[in-house]
Amino acid sequence: MFAVLLAGCSTAPPPTSEDPPGAPVIPEGIDDQRGRFGEIFCAILDERGQEVPDTRPCDEALTLTGTESEGAGGTVDLGPSKRPLAALVVPGIGWDCFANWLDLQGSVTTHVRRFGYDLVAVDVQSLSSSATNARVIRDAVMATEGSDGHPDLVLVGYSKGTPDILEAVVAYPEIRPRIAAVVSVAGAVGGSPIADEVTQSRLELLRNWPGAECSKGDAGALDSLRPAIRDAWLDENPLPDEIAYYSLVTVPTPGRVSSALKPFYKKLGKIERFNDGMVMYSDQFVPGSTLLGYVNADHWTVAVPIARTHPSVGTTVVNRNDYPREALLEAVLRFVEEDLATRER
Repeated sequence: MFAVLLAGCSTAPPPTSEDPPGAPVIPEGIDDQRGRFGEIFCAILDERGQEVPDTRPCDEALTLTGTESEGAGGTVDLGPSKRPLAALVVPGIGWDCFANWLDLQGSVTTHVRRFGYDLVAVDVQSLSSSATNARVIRDAVMATEGSDGHPDLVLVGYSKGTPDILEAVVAYPEIRPRIAAVVSVAGAVGGSPIADEVTQSRLELLRNWPGAECSKGDAGALDSLRPAIRDAWLDENPLPDEIAYYSLVTVPTPGRVSSALKPFYKKLGKIERFNDGMVMYSDQFVPGSTLLGYVNADHWTVAVPIARTHPSVGTTVVNRNDYPREALLEAVLRFVEEDLATRER
């Protein structure tokens, strides 16, 4: 969310068209499972109806390009989970500076618990480096009570949370037997060019946000998001192959980008047409992962429910912040559960 620190010196571009975004090229080594994930997500939206906040038709919730893989065509079980996965969510940069102000209602946790899943946020230091947060993640995983059978932890990384997780699974092999999967949501796997434009002192202004309870930590958050540093780390650190990896990529259509992110959407668009206003689409893929889908939401909308508790903000600067996040996470966990069962067979 460090874009707010640049917003004062940027001017939003004029409205863009609603033309379909085309077909982004999927990197080599990525398993395209958009078809099956779409079946699961659509079934949930159809079944849950208006009980899901910010619900919308499936073909508006996902960005469809016409190149989706074919779905399995089978039924989608929307009953209780047969394998009660627990999601440990690692948030992005500045999260604990904004958390009190956001006043989260816990609706996503309540929703997935209805079906036997669980969700717990990891208290990382949101202004610290990925290396520091990797240790925090390690300790959170080791403190979680494990099951007697298969590993049941799913580490879900949002934005910078993804590189924090990747550094954890590489640096601390003792946590790997406990982890069933890693899911990246709008993950800054390859960093973001925006990080090269923000100074550390400017980033630390987030500590003055209303209700902020964040420390500056080791002051390494921005360095961990610089593309050159992320690329070098990926080159030097192959990911352990005993863990399943999944990528959920944000590729919003122009009309689904909030006003506050439009300047950055346009700026990144000069480098790469497909981006979410903070991260380019090609930098969101975990190497060797399964592609779940292209989400029709900008970088904040996919995970940060600003408009629900701050409607005045939601009608102005984050005017495209509505999204059925509860249904999205349920779909992620159901897909992962199904896919893990297939792998084990």
